[in-house]
Amino acid sequence: MDKMPISPKGLKLMIAGVLVMIAGYILMMGGGSKDPQVFNYAMFDFRRLVAAPVVIVAGIVVVIVAITGSFKGRKKAE
Repeated sequence: MDKMPISPKGLKLMIAGVLVMIAGYILMMGGGSKDPQVFNYAMFDFRRLVAAPVVIVAGIVVVIVAITGSFKGRKKAE
């Protein structure tokens, strides 16, 4: 097997998509309380409820485009 099934541009896009998804999970971290008797409203802020899931879905879309996209740099097998 002498050819990769994914183009170098697709591989770069896939890595970028995974990094975007990791950034979304990092945005979702934190907001807990060390004392279980104290309620922390920081768990329900805009960053964790809206921004982080949107960033994760954007990363998934980038990975899907990287896998299914056909780029002009890719040569057809004969």
